[in-house]
Amino acid sequence: MTRGESTQSKVHYKGSIDDFLVFVEDPEQYKQWLKGDTSIPLAQFVSAFKIFLTHRQGAQGTYDAAPKNILYSEFGTDNEDEVIKKILKDGTMQTMEMPGRQGVTNDSMSPMKAH
Repeated sequence: MTRGESTQSKVHYKGSIDDFLVFVEDPEQYKQWLKGDTSIPLAQFVSAFKIFLTHRQGAQGTYDAAPKNILYSEFGTDNEDEVIKKILKDGTMQTMEMPGRQGVTNDSMSPMKAH
């Protein structure tokens, strides 16, 4: 794997007020949980217990932390654990490949360094 290369998975939920995201660290465990394996705790596959909104930009755009009043308006509760479960169950998972970084690894050792 190239330096810095990674895969980022997120679950997108299109709400009536805004679009919401939860980041998933382990997509395979998430899929097992989704199939009904409730023995897997959310902490095993949810990257951070934060809910983001995208200001109606779908799964793209700027991500901001979702305020409790927006969560309550959309989901009828501001309990973040319950909202995360709803997003995970009713949202769609998207995976994005993050390319590796290119370029010189150490400028001081580069043969192209200007003297």
